Amino acid sequence: MTATFSTHVLDTARGIPAAGVGVSLYRIDGARRTLVGSATTNAEGRTGVDFANVEAGTFAIVFDVEEYFDRDAVAAFYDEITVRFRVADDGKHYHVPLLLSPWGYSTYRGS
Repeated sequence: MTATFSTHVLDTARGIPAAGVGVSLYRIDGARRTLVGSATTNAEGRTGVDFANVEAGTFAIVFDVEEYFDRDAVAAFYDEITVRFRVADDGKHYHVPLLLSPWGYSTYRGS
C-alpha cells in the first residue's frame, strides 16, 4: 500500500501562516537520500501539494526557513529544519506541520 503526505508551516511568533518557505521531501535509505518532491508554501502556509504514492519507509522533510526570515530581516537561529519520520505500510495520509518561530519550532503528526 502507499500513503500520501502533506504539510503546512505556521509562524507562531507572528501568528500568521508562513508563506514562501521551501519544502522538500526525501526518502531515506541508509546513508542515501532521494528527493520525492518539493514545493513552496503559499499565502496559507500550505504547499498545495500532497505527495502521493509514498511507500513505507523513513522520510525527511526539509524546511528551508532562511529565506523566509531574511525576507523580513528577522534575526533567526535556524536556516533549515529537518524532520525525520516513518511511514507505515498502511495507506493512510501523513500530515506533518511545522510551528515556527525565529528561536524554536515544534512539529507533530496531524490529520
